[in-house]
Amino acid sequence: MASDRFNPTGSRHTLASRTAPTTKVARAAALALCLVTFACAAQTPPLQGPGTPIPPPLAGAPAGAMPAVAPPPPPPPTPVAMQQQPVVATGAVSRFVINPEGDVDGFLLSDGSLVHFPPHMSAQLVSVVHAGDTVQIAGFRGGAGNVTAQQITNQRTSQQVVDQPPPVNAMRLPPTLRGAGLVKLSVKGTVARVTTAPGGEPDGVMLSNGTVIKMPPPQAQQFASLMRPDALVAASGYGTRNQFGEALQATAFGTPGNVTQLYNDMPN
Repeated sequence: MASDRFNPTGSRHTLASRTAPTTKVARAAALALCLVTFACAAQTPPLQGPGTPIPPPLAGAPAGAMPAVAPPPPPPPTPVAMQQQPVVATGAVSRFVINPEGDVDGFLLSDGSLVHFPPHMSAQLVSVVHAGDTVQIAGFRGGAGNVTAQQITNQRTSQQVVDQPPPVNAMRLPPTLRGAGLVKLSVKGTVARVTTAPGGEPDGVMLSNGTVIKMPPPQAQQFASLMRPDALVAASGYGTRNQFGEALQATAFGTPGNVTQLYNDMPN
């Protein structure tokens, strides 16, 4: 039971009646303190982790301004494979093109277009298509304008050759013997076009007579001034000359009378 106390005014107050207002005031103060704490926490920047660099403030910003946030990195470049466009072309075969091993890996059309085809399909290609034949090519045109054929049709005979992977059980020469049939060649002439690697970077040239000079892209970059049409070049190396053309893997490259050795460990 609440106790009664004497009040000079003559009224009497119980202990419970005096305690209730005090309790309400304490609750209100606690609630206000919580709101202030939450507001401070929301304005506090996150702590930098150990080793995390602090970005510099914006140029001309006042002291104490928040550091500038680095912009997101640019998107990666589109892969070369995604840059290729489907194409169906028709033209007359003017000459075959070989690689340094002697395999026919493409041909030139009469309009100057270069058509690539897998070298392991060389025998099938030359049995279906001959110089002078008009062919229809279905495939993809790359960034350099060359066509990678997937199907070639001889319009005179209606015969076709279709790109297929090499047989799983195909007998291949070991790497140490792949150059056994190559011969030493020296060539010179005017550049008709620059050849490119699968990534699009220059990896050699084709001369006006159809001779192909190949080299790794890092070596080709050393001769950027010669990697252009109409440049007069000379090269020596190892390759093949046969009834379909001439091609070599260069060990020296430059201009006539001034070639540079590409490798330091070539035998004399």
